Amino acid sequence: MKVEVRVFATLRKYISELKVGEAMIIDLPAETTLGALRDQLGLPAEEVRIIMRNGRHGEPDDLIADGDRIAYIPAVGGG
Repeated sequence: MKVEVRVFATLRKYISELKVGEAMIIDLPAETTLGALRDQLGLPAEEVRIIMRNGRHGEPDDLIADGDRIAYIPAVGGG
C-alpha cells in the first residue's frame, strides 16, 4: 500500500532529503501501524508529539490504510 508522509519542524532533520512542506510517498506492507512507520523513518518516539492521519489525530497503534496521508509533528513552542 502507498501512503503520503510529511514530517514537520525539528523532525525534518531525521529525513534530510525532504524540503519544507514536501511529502514523500512510501510503499508499506499491510498491517503497518503509525508507530511502526515512525520507527521505520527513524523518528524518535519521544520527539513525536502529534500524529495526524487524514487530518485527524492518530495513535501509534492505529493501522495504516492504503492512500492515508500521515504527518508527524513535534512539540511546538512559541510565545
